[in-house]
Amino acid sequence: MLSLFQQGIEAVFTFQIFGLVFFGTVVGIIFGAVPGLTSTMAVALFLPVTYSLGAGAGISLLVALFVGGTSGALISAILLKIPGTPSSVATTFDGGPLMEKGEGAKALGVGIVFSFLGTVVSIIALIFIAPTLAKIALRFGPHEYFAIAIFSLTLIITLASGSMVKGLLSGVIGFAFSTVGIAPVDAITRFTFGQTQLNSGFEILTVLIGLFAISEVIKVAENVKHERAATIGKVSMKSIKGFGFSMQEFVGQLWNGFRSALIGIGIGILPGIGAGTSNIVSYIVAKNRSKYPEKFGTGVIDGVVASETANNACIGGALIPLLTLGIPGDAVTAVMLGGFMIHGIQPGPLLFTTQGVLVYTIFAALILSTIMMLICEFYGLRIFVKLLAVPKHILLPIILVLCVVGAFGLGNRIFDIWTILLFGLIGYGFVKGGIPQPPFIIGFILGPMAETNLRRGLQLSDGDFMGFLIEPISGAFLMLSAASVFWHIFQAQRAKSAKRRAVVELEA
Repeated sequence: MLSLFQQGIEAVFTFQIFGLVFFGTVVGIIFGAVPGLTSTMAVALFLPVTYSLGAGAGISLLVALFVGGTSGALISAILLKIPGTPSSVATTFDGGPLMEKGEGAKALGVGIVFSFLGTVVSIIALIFIAPTLAKIALRFGPHEYFAIAIFSLTLIITLASGSMVKGLLSGVIGFAFSTVGIAPVDAITRFTFGQTQLNSGFEILTVLIGLFAISEVIKVAENVKHERAATIGKVSMKSIKGFGFSMQEFVGQLWNGFRSALIGIGIGILPGIGAGTSNIVSYIVAKNRSKYPEKFGTGVIDGVVASETANNACIGGALIPLLTLGIPGDAVTAVMLGGFMIHGIQPGPLLFTTQGVLVYTIFAALILSTIMMLICEFYGLRIFVKLLAVPKHILLPIILVLCVVGAFGLGNRIFDIWTILLFGLIGYGFVKGGIPQPPFIIGFILGPMAETNLRRGLQLSDGDFMGFLIEPISGAFLMLSAASVFWHIFQAQRAKSAKRRAVVELEA
């Protein structure tokens, strides 16, 4: 193993691969930071480039794009409150408020460092325990995936700050929008109203861009219509040292980061879920386990740590089933599978014996790109913050144009541009009505997963719902789901009772 690792490091530190990894990391960060561009898009665009490269060089480039794209999304999520990719949705929950309080540099610094740590932990898991984790993932079938989706959907209650009814309404609306298009399994067209453009449903990125980016542009434009020279926010870099946070704050977040990394790895190895879910789940767990859950959403670094650690930990997690079983863990690794095929390499159990040097070259490229990501984002920290000095009347149109270009680039359809405008108006309506947006995203992302696996599970058990309870893993998750709902209802009732008692005591 040590000799293979040495050969992998030697391969990566050649001029060609070192340059490609640096280039891929920087380009990936840019793709992640621009709303509408993703690491999946970056890897897909550069896939043809790997034709003329060797297997080690080509796959190292794709790996660097993956790392940079996943981490780069935190830049727009924090500074503009617009998630660059689905993996950074939860980063906006506390990253945006921190920026508004003048602590944008701290939020960026925390996000960068824990993005780095999350990736490092996932790489360690990939190197040392990949085969074992992959075998566990193989035990998950439709019953288990359905139960996980239901358990995740029950977490909507946690995100429904203020009014539980409004939170549930938001989640239900998101679930409803996810059912538009051709139904899974039987391929029946639903809610398309004769529009063929709706057959494939709504793209998750167009929903995110509309719900967060366009609605934010409308909201900010409304607030500053009489303040032409206003800027998005002000962050002073004069007193900022290093990454902008203290060693005490770093140590205080280590357990939160480690727990979030484990969540990211665990979700990453389950094919089809990915960082878009892991960052929200990790955020919710961090909120539930916190000593001050009421502060989440108002600007605490705990939320940024949880989200950024988990989504970057998904990188190593998603590569585990790809390298050990030949099964891509998410959309990016599905494209990367094509990169292996281009060079006539079949990922799977035999890859570690037949292509040992290549495997450890990939590991070395992951480590190198992670270090480069940390360095590039550290030195770019002051450049990123300068975006806030741009007047709103200049910055908002640029953001709007980038959103439109990003939406159009998904499928080269004008329809996607109309889609982001539609969800922008919906998001703006949510803001005006005090309806939380995160439950909508959870419902939209997990809706298809729950429905598809419900129908597949029923097919396997001949229409018997007991199949979901009999299977030990799915049964355990469904029990946890029920317990989660009852626990939150109990807490809500207890809070109401305490409030009533306080009112009675004041009146007395």
